[in-house]
Amino acid sequence: MTAHHPFEFGIASFGELTSSPDRGTPTAKERLDQVLEAAVLADTAGIDFLGIGEHHRADYAVSSPAMVLAAVAAQTSRIRLSSAVSVLSTLDPVRLYEDFATLDLMSGGRAEIIAGRGVFVDSFPLYGYNLTDYEALFEEKLDLLLEVNRHENVTWQGSFRAPLHDAPVMPRAQQPEIPVWLGVGGTPASVVRAAVRGLPVMFAGIGGDPRGFARLAQLHAAAGEQSGHPAGSLAVGMTGHFFVAENSQDAKAEFAEQYSRYWAENTPRSVVMTEEHYEFATGPTGALLVGSPAEVAEKILSQHEAIGHERFMAQFIGNMPTPRLLRSIELLAGEVMPIVRRELGIEASPTAG
Repeated sequence: MTAHHPFEFGIASFGELTSSPDRGTPTAKERLDQVLEAAVLADTAGIDFLGIGEHHRADYAVSSPAMVLAAVAAQTSRIRLSSAVSVLSTLDPVRLYEDFATLDLMSGGRAEIIAGRGVFVDSFPLYGYNLTDYEALFEEKLDLLLEVNRHENVTWQGSFRAPLHDAPVMPRAQQPEIPVWLGVGGTPASVVRAAVRGLPVMFAGIGGDPRGFARLAQLHAAAGEQSGHPAGSLAVGMTGHFFVAENSQDAKAEFAEQYSRYWAENTPRSVVMTEEHYEFATGPTGALLVGSPAEVAEKILSQHEAIGHERFMAQFIGNMPTPRLLRSIELLAGEVMPIVRRELGIEASPTAG
């Protein structure tokens, strides 16, 4: 661990509208209320950051992370507030910066952006973009976002929007620059894209053995150094679905129904979750952070040993009863975090805000 990258913990939600056997499918308002309640608890419990995802589908409640994060900002005082991810390919980078600069001012300098291409492509027809421009759109918009983030007045020209000539982009964020991360699913080109631009990456460790991201983390570091960024200067994060309960057996039994419904209702291919798959995913090398506090901490440490990441973002999913979700967040903050930090020789991570 480098001293300037303390290990940080976050929680994240996509606000998906997963059904449950006893309560049916929640409304968007019910899910948003739950997300807000979880965020307020995470703030008081000492969790470092919150990530909110963007989707444009009937089975998700959040299309505008900045709006949800602004509501969270009004009820919290220290937790950092991030998109996870902003689907940059179909957003106007100027508008995205303005929204998050406003959030930054209203939250006392706590805003962040994780930009990505997203798993779904629903926003392309919705906003009038062509899927054949998938790569070129993201490249161009990322560069414009970084330009707007760094400079108050922007002169810029690209292929997908009108040029800007000494255009003032207001308001400016409270932070000199809003931290921008790149969300990466596992593509080497995406990792290099981030490294060349000096950007940290957040890996989506939601399947297989997340320790497989080790080679991408190494590629990120090497490409960063080749591009003139000092060794150890580019942070890496990991995300994974989580549920923590007092003991392992209860956690795995309770989460199984939620997880299988999530896969059936809210994933691109509506994959059926088999018992064998679930058993592997909750096992020592699987992607699910589900179990007792000691078990989840051990898994995070195992991933850290392989990948060397500085952030872990725990994604809660589905329609877990709110009291159980809140208890899970309490256990993450009160028991998992201290174990991980103790093992890594870190007292706590300073959180801006």
